[in-house]
Amino acid sequence: MTKSALNEATTGTGEKKTGFRWIIAGLIFLIYTVAAADRANIGVALPFLRKEFIMSNTEAGALASLFLLGYAIFQIPAGFAYSKLGVRRIFSFAMILTSVFTGLIGTAGSVFMLKLYRFGLGLAEAPLPVGITSTINHWFPPKEKGTATGIFLAAAKFGPVLVPPLCALIIAAFGWRYIFFIFAVPGILLSLVWFFVVRNNPAESPYCSSAECKYIDSEQAGPSDKVTQTKPYNLAWLDTLIRARKVSLLETNKRVFGSWDIWGSTVGYFFIVAIVNVLLAWIPTYLLSVKKFSIMNMGIVASAPWVGAIIGNVLGGWFSDKITNKRRKPVMMVTALSTIFMMYALVYAPNEPYLLALLMFVTGILLNLGYSAFMVYPMALTTKQTYPIAMSVVNTGGQLGGACGPIITGMILDAYNWDAVFMFLAGCSLLCLVFLATITEPVDEVCVSGKPAGKTA
Repeated sequence: MTKSALNEATTGTGEKKTGFRWIIAGLIFLIYTVAAADRANIGVALPFLRKEFIMSNTEAGALASLFLLGYAIFQIPAGFAYSKLGVRRIFSFAMILTSVFTGLIGTAGSVFMLKLYRFGLGLAEAPLPVGITSTINHWFPPKEKGTATGIFLAAAKFGPVLVPPLCALIIAAFGWRYIFFIFAVPGILLSLVWFFVVRNNPAESPYCSSAECKYIDSEQAGPSDKVTQTKPYNLAWLDTLIRARKVSLLETNKRVFGSWDIWGSTVGYFFIVAIVNVLLAWIPTYLLSVKKFSIMNMGIVASAPWVGAIIGNVLGGWFSDKITNKRRKPVMMVTALSTIFMMYALVYAPNEPYLLALLMFVTGILLNLGYSAFMVYPMALTTKQTYPIAMSVVNTGGQLGGACGPIITGMILDAYNWDAVFMFLAGCSLLCLVFLATITEPVDEVCVSGKPAGKTA
């Protein structure tokens, strides 16, 4: 082993540095894959639900939106709860409730009960993303938070990758109700694993060595995730474009609620999540009713954007950590700009399944390059204590967008057609870009022409 490797692996006491934080990242991926599948399965079941329970497009969109309405309502209360009580117990209980409401959907005997259980599922699942991002904020140093958040949000898209083909097989063998019965089981098991394995912070964990704790803490710029330069950075033109500047931390909840940077990113996230959830809820119906695909071809094509989304989330997190030196706004703006053109391209979507799958795959990559950055961005503005509140504000806005998107799509379909839907989504992406242009990029040192930003004291 080289001298540098020895230094990396040990502290002055000779204790080996563990890598338990990456075990937690893997568990986050598994748990949120299951949670994402629990919310996404309604999209595949929807055409079959509509055969049993007569619904208009608007009513079908409302069913998909009710989950996100409940999800949005409980974001800020969850943020306050985590700030006071910590993550461990609340998170495990929320995951169990998520599984319970998933299973109850399979028992529904009316449209009213379907709506009630979907709304309950949204309330139950709402604490999960705030808990996960708070865990990432405590368990990872700044240079790894973008990557860790990318892994988390890749899980949000990996669930929808599994859902269409798996649901197609379940429907073919047992019927639509068994989708929800089968999907309810993994979440209960994983909630128990989280409760017994994950602690609120590294210092409380028996699996995290003091060397790993020191490594995590050593790169904290004070109480926040403000950018600490680890290598020369000389993209002065980019810092000018993204309005990079030093900022003071939002150390109180009052300052969080009064920050335009928080609200501007919240509105931008509103439009991006609206686009994602329209694709999630309506693409299976689009493929079956407009493209006339078989259920198996639908399963393949409907998975394609979420395969791309996994790549986009991980790549975007890595890029913002390593290439733009923890600046999150560039990938957010790339996502908003490129999605405008991808939504327009879907107006002319091919009828051949594999060509359409390729177009959906590329759309998924571009739509998700900056998706995880919306959750990482508030870390650079806040303290560890105020981050859960800031994160819950941003995610509330996003999920309200997700709630509005599917029902507005249903209304558009009742009045117009799918071309109008895709143009509506392109307009949403344009509005996201406009609002992102108004927020700042928080940094410790701004790069100016001819003077690369160096490491700050």
